[in-house]
Amino acid sequence: MSEEVDLGERHVRRVASIILVAIGTGGVVDIILDQPDTILSFHILFELFLLAFALSAAAYLSFGWRRAGARLTATQVELEEQARQHKAWRARTEQLLAGLGVEIDRQFEVWRLTPSERDTALLVLKGLGYKEIATLQGKSERTVRQHALASFAKSGLSGRAEFAAFFLEDLLLPRGVEERSTA
Repeated sequence: MSEEVDLGERHVRRVASIILVAIGTGGVVDIILDQPDTILSFHILFELFLLAFALSAAAYLSFGWRRAGARLTATQVELEEQARQHKAWRARTEQLLAGLGVEIDRQFEVWRLTPSERDTALLVLKGLGYKEIATLQGKSERTVRQHALASFAKSGLSGRAEFAAFFLEDLLLPRGVEERSTA
């Protein structure tokens, strides 16, 4: 994807540069061919204005491209750093996340959720809306809502907030709260 954008950007730069060079060259050639007696004629002043405009546009575009290139490079570096941090976090927490997944699945078994209810409940737990879940599962939104409501009823919880809190409440305690609550 990045290479496609880079190739497209190079093409735009090349075309814009060719157009500006053609304008500048055409203006210079026109002035030479006219062989003006005086530089203060309207025609010559207009040609000089076009040349100045083309040079200004070229400079403006050049600086803009450089700034955009620098921002793109900074964004790529930032994305790479975020990806590195995410990968490191996943590596540090992989075993814990696997254990959490097993325990969530075990709780779904205790509640006797059907496979469809389990799939829906897991996506609800991840924070997806019914419409998003329906799209992912290829089901109607009404069916997804029914699976979610059945999951809530079987769990004895009143809705998605209580359902999420059942699994995640203890994971989100700030530092020190755990120590105070056990003391």
